[in-house]
Amino acid sequence: MLKEKKNVTKIKSHYIHQYEIQQERLRRKKKRLKTRLILLAMIVFLIIGSMTTYHFSQRDLRQAKVEQYDQLQNELKTLKKQENSLKEEIQLLNDEEYLLDLARTNYFFSKKGEIIFTHDEDDPSN
Repeated sequence: MLKEKKNVTKIKSHYIHQYEIQQERLRRKKKRLKTRLILLAMIVFLIIGSMTTYHFSQRDLRQAKVEQYDQLQNELKTLKKQENSLKEEIQLLNDEEYLLDLARTNYFFSKKGEIIFTHDEDDPSN
């Protein structure tokens, strides 16, 4: 049903006046509290949003650094293997017999009275 409009006159007394002032103060206080709570909630959501964004960007950055670290570790292993092989080669090059053998095979140097024959591995008729 429709609400009926009540036509009741207010009593004008000091007590009623004080009561209305008190009710108005409570209404304003509730409104300010509600406004403060909404403002606080917005600030909290803003902070949580920025922290979440920061977290995801840091997580992506960390992932990129981990991948770069793994790549550099693999490169380091490769370089260490290469270093070891080069050290072995240096040791072999310091050996006089190895140098003579290397010169004989690569540059066809021969000992006194030795004859060197060469053949092509590509030509099957030889």
